Formats: sequence, structure tokens, C-alpha cells
Amino acid sequence: MNPAAQLPLDLGHRTAMGGEDFLVTPSNADAVAWLDRWPSWPAPALALFGPDGCGKTHLGHVWRARSRAVVAQGADLDTAGLPDLLAPANAVVVDDADRVAGSPAREEALFHLYNLARDSGGHLLLLSRIAPARWRVRLPDLRSRLRAAPAVGVEPPDDALLAAVLVKIFADRQLHPGVEVVSYLLARMERSLDAARRVVAAMDHASLAAHRPVTVPLAREVLAALERAKAAAPGKSG
Repeated sequence: MNPAAQLPLDLGHRTAMGGEDFLVTPSNADAVAWLDRWPSWPAPALALFGPDGCGKTHLGHVWRARSRAVVAQGADLDTAGLPDLLAPANAVVVDDADRVAGSPAREEALFHLYNLARDSGGHLLLLSRIAPARWRVRLPDLRSRLRAAPAVGVEPPDDALLAAVLVKIFADRQLHPGVEVVSYLLARMERSLDAARRVVAAMDHASLAAHRPVTVPLAREVLAALERAKAAAPGKSG
């Protein structure tokens, strides 16, 4: 039996322009609903915020595929290049947008980018770890713009989303573990989409290297090895 059919995955599967696939679950449903409203947003900008690994960057790529937006980094915003950012599609994804806070030059750049988008009928998608209301922005005009923009949180992935992502990544690698493997991983792995990719990649490598099937014992060994590697990484105490 297909392992996906053995898991309780009553999820809405979506394919966006550009081939970006994503799954709709309670953890990201509000964000997806707001992206679906584009270009009828009530403000020139929409902010998606949530912890690392929650999937907000992937949703940003989904919107980029629909809008043909340019991707910029908050830490690299510069007033000199703003017209070039908007010129291709009148849409920009600003990743790590909270990185502008505390830098007068970057805050000024985001303020002017917002105004350019507003004046030209364009849109900005701001991705950040925390809500814009919590950014330590010093520029009053930028604070007022951010307050006017809707902000929606993306929650850490729930079991349904993590299970579906694991099954998909395994299938992309031509691996089809049983439901017991996916259930074992769900109960023990770090709860992020990035971690799901790392775990599956490590299991694929271990399976090929040892000529072993993808089973719970292999999953146990791989998770233990990843934990040891994390503990031994620079900056980690023993």
C-alpha cells in the first residue's frame, strides 16, 4: 500500500504557477487565504511571520511564482536600487524583512519601497520571524506603514503537514517507507520543514551506503547520528 494512503492526511493539495506545490493545513491556512486574496489586498504590503522552518519562505516562493515578484533580502535593502526591484513585475518578496529594523538606511529603504509600491499599484510580501508590530523600527513613518499592512502568522508545522512533507520527500527520492517509519520520525524529529528535508536526505544516504531498507531501526540510527553531529557542532557545549 502507498504509505501516504496509510496516514490520516486529509489535506488540501495545491499547485501554484511555476510548479510550486504546497499543502494546506491549519498551521498555514490563514496565510494561504491571504495569499489567495492577492492582488486585492487592503494595503500595498502583506506580512507573513513565524519561526524558522514553519514554511513561510516556501509560501513566499508560491506567491513569487504567481506574481513573478523579485526576491530581496531585508539586510540588503538599499534606496539606490529600489526602482529596479519593482520594475520587472511591480511585486517584491522581502525575506527576513525584520532585518531592516535598527538600521536607518534599511528602514528608509523599506519605507520608500512601500511608497513606490503604493504609488504604482504594486505589492510587497514581507517575511519575518516576528510580527512587524514587534520590530524595533525607529522611523515613525515606516512604523505607521507597517501598522497599516495586514500581518498573519504561520504556525510551526502540525503532524499532518510534517507527515505529508516526509512522504513527499521520500517519494521524490524513490523511497517508500512504511507508515511506522513516518510515525516514528514524527514523534522524535525536530518539528520543522527544514529538519524533515535533512532527516530524509540522511536516511537516503545511510540506506544507500549500507544497502539497507528504510526502516525504523535505520531511522533510529540516523536520528541519533544527527543529534551527535548537532551536539558536536561549533558553539555547542558538550
